[in-house]
Amino acid sequence: MSENNNIKNKWLHVRLNDTEHKQLTDNFSKTTERKLSRYARKILLAEPVTVIHRNGSLDDLIAVLTRLQSDLNGVTNNYNQMVHRLHMADNAREINAWIKGYENEKKNLFAAINEIKVIITQTAKQWLR
Repeated sequence: MSENNNIKNKWLHVRLNDTEHKQLTDNFSKTTERKLSRYARKILLAEPVTVIHRNGSLDDLIAVLTRLQSDLNGVTNNYNQMVHRLHMADNAREINAWIKGYENEKKNLFAAINEIKVIITQTAKQWLR
């Protein structure tokens, strides 16, 4: 069997004050590392650390767009309920009149929904870079 040099069997104890610990954990939270020990080891050994860079102005935009997407889902549900009620109606003249008037509204609604979904997708892709 070959000897494994990757076994970590040496301990290093480091004492930090509250300010230093907060600074360490704040810097750790901005990286892609999942374990604080791995992050600290990379810092101590001067290895490269991948830092996450985000456009702060997009964070607020993402929150707004997420709420907008929820609202759109509600509108879609309402639309489906209206169609269901239409299918349950029994007066043919009222149904035909309702369908003619509502077709324009449906086209406008779905055009707006598609446009907003495209904007949300583009913004999310940019935000996740």
